[in-house]
This record gives sequence, structure tokens and C-alpha cells, in this order.
Amino acid sequence: MSKEIIHVYLMPGMAASPKIFEYIKLPDNQFEVHLLEWFIPLKNETISAYALRMTSEIKHDNIVLLGVSFGGVLVQEISKHITVRKLIIVSSVKSTNELPKKMLLAKTTMAYKLLPTQLMGNIELLAKYAFGSEVTKRLELYKKYLSVNDSSYLSWAIKEMVCWHQETYQPNLVHIHGDNDAVFPIKYISNCITIKGGTHIMIINKYKWFNENLPSIILEN
Repeated sequence: MSKEIIHVYLMPGMAASPKIFEYIKLPDNQFEVHLLEWFIPLKNETISAYALRMTSEIKHDNIVLLGVSFGGVLVQEISKHITVRKLIIVSSVKSTNELPKKMLLAKTTMAYKLLPTQLMGNIELLAKYAFGSEVTKRLELYKKYLSVNDSSYLSWAIKEMVCWHQETYQPNLVHIHGDNDAVFPIKYISNCITIKGGTHIMIINKYKWFNENLPSIILEN
């Protein structure tokens, strides 16, 4: 009797391409991986409404949802619209309490409204904002991981990330976080699987850990 195939949907981080998952390999006798991509939001669209639209890209039931960074916020919103068997976030936050102080300050002062203009056309700044400061040393390598440089998307994404409000999270959510994450510092994060030396881009440069551990994380009750 063949094993049930578990469908795993992967959502990249802000402005990032699904190429960030190029090294993620799960046993194909157990799992089938599907890559989600950002699309341009509608005018004044809430993240909840955007998440509902994204569900049209999900073609299976009882799936595993994994999101990285802002994609981790989005998969939490998607999970409010559909039933998932496992919800996993990587290098992300699961409540407003885990946002760093600089983001909370940006929300209070509305400084986030200035950022998209600065990011447009500045690939180095966009890469640094999307992946963290560690990418600047190898910028050419990481350019391929950026797919969205649209002003309406960037304005929306930055606002929705900074202004995201969630006080409680699903108790069975799995949070994987690096102890050297410069975007979402570990000191603000609770109840997570901590990856030693993991940065904000660990889905790319610590892919071996994910390939070794994701199957058991997905299968555990």
C-alpha cells in the first residue's frame, strides 16, 4: 500500500522569488512541494483579503504551509481561511509582540510610507531590506532571489508587515528561527526551534538542516 503524499506549499519572503527554495529537497515518496509566488495586491487590499485570494493557488486539501519572513505572516493569514495539517514559519514572527522595536516605531511614526520610494530601483537596498544586511557582501548572488520591485507591492508589503496585528497564534504552529537573525532578532522571539548561527536567509544557506529536519517536523503530531 502506497504512502499518502503530503502536499507542502512554500511561500517566500517579501519581494522574494520562490528560487529561495531551490535547495529544499523533501523525499518525493512522501512529499510533493508546490511553490507560491507574490502577485500585485489590489488597491487598499487587506492582508486577510490578499490571503484569501492566495488560497486560489492552493489545489489540495489538508496541506502543509511554510512561509519565510513576511511570507510567514501571510501563511498564518491563509491558515485562517483553509484547513492545514501543519503551519510552519521560518525567520518570521507569530505575533505583534515579536516585532522589533524599530518596526513598532515605524508604525507609530508612519515612517514605513517613505521606504518604498527609497527601495524602488535600488537593488542593493531592496536586497538588504528583504534578506538582511548580510547579503550585501554577495549582492550579485542574491539578486536572483528578488522577483518583485513594484512600487504598489512594496508599499503594501511594508505597511502590512509593520502594521500587522496578531496577539495570539495557533498553538500548533512551528516557528523555526536563527539566533543571528538581524531582521527579526531572536531576543524578541519566543517558543521556537532555534538554529545556531542562522541568519535571516538561513532557508538558503542552511538548507541542509531543513532537508534533514523538515520531514520529521511535518510528520510529528
